[in-house]
Parts: sequence; C-alpha cells; structure tokens
Amino acid sequence: MQTIITILKWTASISGIVAALMASLDSGRRVTGWGFVIFVGSSICWIVGALLSKDAALGTQNAVLFAVNLFGVYRYLIRQKPDG
Repeated sequence: MQTIITILKWTASISGIVAALMASLDSGRRVTGWGFVIFVGSSICWIVGALLSKDAALGTQNAVLFAVNLFGVYRYLIRQKPDG
C-alpha cells in the first residue's frame, strides 16, 4: 500500500510543478487552461493519496484546490472570452 501512496504523491507533485509552470508562462488561454487540467489531475492524485494515508488536512486542502482548478478549466478552456 505504501508504494501506491508514494507513486500517487510523486505523480501529484510532478504534475503540479508542470501545471504551475504552464500557468505561469502566460503563453495564452489554451496553455493556461491545459495547465489547469493537469492541476485537476494532480488534485485527484493528492486526494486519493491523502485518503489512503488518512491525511485529512492534505485531503481537505486538495478538495478545495480541485474546485478552484475546475473553475480554471472552465475559465480558460470552456468559457468564451468576453468582447472588449
């Protein structure tokens, strides 16, 4: 079980780093939006890892970040950019 938790946490960590880089590059809405998609995946890995390791604080934090990241996906990939 510890191996699965370790793999989840490393996957979450590395994907979070990649997503943060994509969001910070300011390379346009599409790149930023896909960065948020990766953040969503990272949050899911963190939540599952937190549940398996019984880490309520980590799970709670990433449940909130999951919602924030879904909003980022909506804002950058789904919503039409307003004119003006």
